[in-house]
Amino acid sequence: MLRLVAAGRSNPEIASELFISAKTASVHVSNILGKLGVASRGEAAATAHRLRLFDSFPEPPQASASGRR
Repeated sequence: MLRLVAAGRSNPEIASELFISAKTASVHVSNILGKLGVASRGEAAATAHRLRLFDSFPEPPQASASGRR
């Protein structure tokens, strides 16, 4: 989920990707922000990159301009 946040995905986009509700995605994103001790998605992405959390995981698929993959 953090990789999707770092890729700039919105809660509805994350929800669709993971087959969960947008509210559930929102709760998980909030919990991630709290665990990382940051206040924004951008800070979470920067922290994850700084901590090298993504080094061993593949990139998520890119969304097209229409918002569909």
